[in-house]
Amino acid sequence: MVLSVDEVTLEFAGLRALSGVSFAVEQGSLTALVGPNGAGKTSLLNCMGGFYTPTRGRVTFEGAAISELPPHRVAAAGVARIFQFVELFRHMTVLDNILLGRHRHMRAGVLAGSLFWGVSRREETRERRRAEEVIEFLELERSRKEPVASLPFGVQKLVGVGRALAMEPRLLLLDEPSTGMNREEKENLARFLLRIKHELGTTMLWIEHDMELVGDLAERVVVLDFGQKIAEGPPDTVLRDPRVAEAYLGRAWDAQKGAPS
Repeated sequence: MVLSVDEVTLEFAGLRALSGVSFAVEQGSLTALVGPNGAGKTSLLNCMGGFYTPTRGRVTFEGAAISELPPHRVAAAGVARIFQFVELFRHMTVLDNILLGRHRHMRAGVLAGSLFWGVSRREETRERRRAEEVIEFLELERSRKEPVASLPFGVQKLVGVGRALAMEPRLLLLDEPSTGMNREEKENLARFLLRIKHELGTTMLWIEHDMELVGDLAERVVVLDFGQKIAEGPPDTVLRDPRVAEAYLGRAWDAQKGAPS
């Protein structure tokens, strides 16, 4: 397993956000993490990304514990995060935002960078080439020189995906990337998630509220409610679980039709 969550408990001044959560994510898979608002999904991603330290339990990535590492060291280990809200430099271009994702691969020192010669010049050329490859992969060529603030919301979300991909992660954590998107934009996002999985082989753990997307894309689903795991398994099984319907959907879900019944 590329990612293991073992008995993770998280408490804040007596408030328990997570209680003994355990599951594993297989190499190259797309696993969905679902549950109602306040279930603890983002808190769990924060434990994986170094923003929170679990009160008990641990998170391991490729066999190494990462739950006590700071965010920059988690990123250096090969874990990238896409946040629910667009966390981009809005005055900067698409290309420049994606180039920021290459930062951890840059090695030139301050002096070489300021003079822009030798190693620094070669490094800049190499990293720009990699950023352009990400832009091509996400079909953002027409927007590459546009300021992010001038772009439609769905395109801005893709730029956020691009910045994370530019890090060349082996594990991608996605926190509700489809929030605020219309149906067409969600379908476009789904297409790229499948390309990331099949063409890049990147392992993904994906928080999502759109159960139609989850049913169509995820290979495995983990369900949280009040900080506890209440179900885990294939989408067609989990989304029919009465506990999931009661906790999250409020009524039975037809996994074959992708709609409430």
